Amino acid sequence: MSAPTRFLQDILREPAEMQRTIEYLAGPGQEALQRASALIRAARHVVITGIGASWNAGLSAGFLFNVGGWPVYMQEAGELLHFTAIPRGTVIVAISRTGRSIEIVQLLSKAQASGATVIGVTNCADSPLARESAVAIVIPTELDYAISVNTYSTLSIAASALASSATTGFSSIESQLTNAIVQAGKSLDFWQGQLEESSWLATDVPYYFLARGGSLGTCQEAQLLWEEGVKSPATAMSTSSFRHGPQEIVRPGMRFCLWLDQAKIREQDLSVARDLRELGALVMLIGENLPADSADLVLQLPSSPAHWQSAIDVLPIQLAAERLSSMAGVDCDTFRICSYVVEDEHGLLGKKAEASRND
Repeated sequence: MSAPTRFLQDILREPAEMQRTIEYLAGPGQEALQRASALIRAARHVVITGIGASWNAGLSAGFLFNVGGWPVYMQEAGELLHFTAIPRGTVIVAISRTGRSIEIVQLLSKAQASGATVIGVTNCADSPLARESAVAIVIPTELDYAISVNTYSTLSIAASALASSATTGFSSIESQLTNAIVQAGKSLDFWQGQLEESSWLATDVPYYFLARGGSLGTCQEAQLLWEEGVKSPATAMSTSSFRHGPQEIVRPGMRFCLWLDQAKIREQDLSVARDLRELGALVMLIGENLPADSADLVLQLPSSPAHWQSAIDVLPIQLAAERLSSMAGVDCDTFRICSYVVEDEHGLLGKKAEASRND
């Protein structure tokens, strides 16, 4: 039996890192969380930004701001850096695991010149983002070997905690959230068994990921996991958007994964799953209290606080991506092209490749 991949090892330690994140936010990190919340409540405009997996983590936080009655602007860091005039009085919540991505570093200077205030959410205390932010929420997480696993989840929880703290309050759901994470950790082996026994995972077939609300961040992260880990293209979008034209691509053998919200329009989304299966697609559902016969593969989530399902619903799809990479004979622990940290904006292969082409 082969040794587990570093990707899988990172997934298996994830629930413990998530629990430590909540303990940090309720303890040593509470002051930074409260200071950041005060800045947000006093701001004229609030922008959530990040890039890559950190951007996906920010989508869940943006959702919690919106359901808390505090609308925010959502813009990916590269677009915010190059194509947006930032008004004075803006608070920018910048999310980055290393705090060193080129767009984030350059954005710090633009924010200062624009009179904006930056709240940094990162895993690295010695990063430019942590050093230069007005308030830095630094989650002390062991960095992942390659693919963002623990850093994705811990940054998502931290940014979402900031959203709750600034709106409806975070302390009231801490124990519920911790319990959900503990129960999700206990489910990892069972989910692995389901994935191994199911025919939903297959190589050389198209994959679509669909979700709503807070799970849209997870949905986008699933696409990135397929592309980084399985080295295979995938598509992610909201379930609503899929129903307005893209469903024309459905054909027998395609794979769909849908995340169902805890409370909203569940029957409508279950009917989407039924119709996809009738059209010949194989469907996996992820959510709470799902009918066992509602899809080809149903991965049940433990109960979590209202609007906080996205804190744990990435775990099953991470396991699925790792499993599929093994089935495809792909090394999920190695990046063929991408750097661990993208620190320049030149092409895909970096400045050295650009220089060699110009010689």
